[in-house]
Amino acid sequence: MKKLLLVGGGKIGSAITDMLGATGDYAITVADRDGASLSRLTAANLSRAQIDISDASALEAVAKGHDMVVSAAPYTLTPVIARAAKSASAHYFDLTEDVESTRVVKQLAAGASSAFVPQCGLAPGYISIAAAEIARKFDTLREVQMRVGALPVFPTNALKYNLTWSTDGLINEYCNPCESIRDGVQVEVPALEELEGFSLDGVEYEAFNTSGGLGTLCETLAGKVENLNYKTVRYPGHRDIVKMLVRDLRLAHRRDILKDVLEASLPITFQDVVLVFVTVSGEREGRLTQESYARKVYAQTIEGKLMSAIQITTAAGICAMVDLMAEGKLPTSGFVRQEDTRLGDFHANRFGRYYAQGQ
Repeated sequence: MKKLLLVGGGKIGSAITDMLGATGDYAITVADRDGASLSRLTAANLSRAQIDISDASALEAVAKGHDMVVSAAPYTLTPVIARAAKSASAHYFDLTEDVESTRVVKQLAAGASSAFVPQCGLAPGYISIAAAEIARKFDTLREVQMRVGALPVFPTNALKYNLTWSTDGLINEYCNPCESIRDGVQVEVPALEELEGFSLDGVEYEAFNTSGGLGTLCETLAGKVENLNYKTVRYPGHRDIVKMLVRDLRLAHRRDILKDVLEASLPITFQDVVLVFVTVSGEREGRLTQESYARKVYAQTIEGKLMSAIQITTAAGICAMVDLMAEGKLPTSGFVRQEDTRLGDFHANRFGRYYAQGQ
């Protein structure tokens, strides 16, 4: 039985404990500063450690003796948690979409005896695995387009949106620079720009630049693709309202106020859908060819609990990577990119199947 330390017992952390705990293959310790969050956890083989998870020495003490450290904590704590994993010689996994945090993880991974596997969620995460798998089928690449959205099934407000995950992460997506490859050159482009519309299964959507979703694909495909981009999917009209808040009202510079406004105004929902849409074009056997890949994942009951689609896809993503490490299907030292994982291995996994069985 693998000993695993999970840092963060919130919405995603609880889903991770339910999924991993049900297997009987992991002895899980959950560390969190919030005793109420810890008391709500009910998974099997579970221990609790109420500590200040921003305290490096306290976290390092708890991490000792664990085989794996998994972060479901805010991205601001990523460096502290990753260093605790390194001090314990434990494999490290996280869900961060924050570019700077991932750069710290990459630095810590250099020369490490254990593996550092960041960005294990939906986007970044699964979207990179799917895009890289399709890209491998081409002799040369022209375009790789990645689109992901976590949306309410029943939109009712002007934004046509409900909070489905970390508000801090959402604000990062809308405010931070976005990595991209343009005409073979790696560049940064502004968030909320390059608005486009498309239709899938008879539903109209819009998509626009957001930060963090590409993960490490820019580095992986540098020199191999002409154009690579990632955009977030929303219902039409959402981008214009957000752009007004972020740019015109300058709330990008007052993110605490933007967070308060969003959390006070937008209810969470468990009636959501996660949309994954990848399109790749390039040369294959001498012909210009395009291939697309689409998945929709809906909320469902897992281990007796109703989980939202974003909980399922995020938790299943990191649980699958933990499982693949335990099965010896990932590198066991250094920095591990999501796109190092084969899509077939991911879908065959007991957690990855939640994506495989999506519509």
